[in-house]
Amino acid sequence: MVGGAASLLNLGRTRAVALAFVAAVAVIYVAAAASLWNLSSRVDPVVLALFLLPGFLSLIWLALPVWRTPFPLLLFTGLGLVVCSFVLDIVGLDSLADIVKLMGYALLGFWLLDLFDEPWWVALVALLIPWVDIWSVATGPTRYVTNEQPGFFDHVSVAFPVPGEHGSVNLGPPDVIFFALFLAAADRFRLRVAWTWIGMTACLGITVVLVYVTETGLPALPAVALGFLLPNADLIWKNVQQARRARRELQDAK
Repeated sequence: MVGGAASLLNLGRTRAVALAFVAAVAVIYVAAAASLWNLSSRVDPVVLALFLLPGFLSLIWLALPVWRTPFPLLLFTGLGLVVCSFVLDIVGLDSLADIVKLMGYALLGFWLLDLFDEPWWVALVALLIPWVDIWSVATGPTRYVTNEQPGFFDHVSVAFPVPGEHGSVNLGPPDVIFFALFLAAADRFRLRVAWTWIGMTACLGITVVLVYVTETGLPALPAVALGFLLPNADLIWKNVQQARRARRELQDAK
């Protein structure tokens, strides 16, 4: 257990300091967001897409080496952080709760990576989950929760507050979990890590702008999946071809 804890914290001094600094800034921003200058409704989505969303999601980038932590420790630590965030929310520490919740979901995404042995497995998931999310938002569980139980969704989702307002853009648990999973997969399978983070963050930013333009809730997982697939399509296709060749060679050997 001691070795596992050391692995969990083994980010390197520079990365650990940067993670702590960005997390502190994020907590302060969430706490003070409603008191900041109220921007124009046309400017809000631009600020969210270009500054706030990348700022929050940089926490997952900075924590990326943690995916190498032993499998059980990632699960228990991620669940522990999520439970801790709910407690913080109940006692009124919303700003801290959101950041703890974000990191808890990210660790659960890192934990899921252990279930995948090939990058094309991850790509297959990325091709399937957008359709599930679209159905869920349109007519399924997500629509029911956001319309009938908005308080529950507020508790389990991660909020990105709009400056000068009490409103926010929210990402649900699956959005953060799959963002972390795809980013960790890019690192593990030697895909384009930086471009994967940029792609997913940019696609989410575009989704935020579309939410403001259409004035309706939109699924986020299509953006996350597309942001993973586009920068890595050629490398994933090469992996698919290698898997096919290996399967044929195995069949010929029999």
